[in-house]
Amino acid sequence: MVQQSAPPDDAGIAGAAAMFARDRASMALGMTVETGQPGYAVVSMPVREDMLNGYHVMHGGLIFAVADTAFAIACQESDAVTLAAGAEISFLRPVMAGQRLTATAERRALSGRSGIYDVQVSDEAGVVVAEFRGRSRATSMPIPGSQPT
Repeated sequence: MVQQSAPPDDAGIAGAAAMFARDRASMALGMTVETGQPGYAVVSMPVREDMLNGYHVMHGGLIFAVADTAFAIACQESDAVTLAAGAEISFLRPVMAGQRLTATAERRALSGRSGIYDVQVSDEAGVVVAEFRGRSRATSMPIPGSQPT
């Protein structure tokens, strides 16, 4: 069950949108944010031929990448820059070119500056291909572009 907290912080929503707008790596991989709000995000990504490993299945690092992006959006819950403190993933099924992955991130716990988020990665048929758990930490870093020059 997802831990309930205060109503969504508009700064968190705006921060997540601004972060993704500057995320060149996620954009290069063709990711799309379907839903993004504090504590919850859905990100999808097509699986292209250039994402396959030597066995013609999707490279695990790229499955991790779509899960990590959904996690990053979900953990932007305030105007503080929040980063990953650690993460792990379990791969459950191989993924092939032509499929579409969807990563759904949900907050499990939030205490002070630390959070725990679970991300389920599914294919276009809704079959779970990976499970990811991320640990976040809110920092005192300024949001890029927010400081006067």
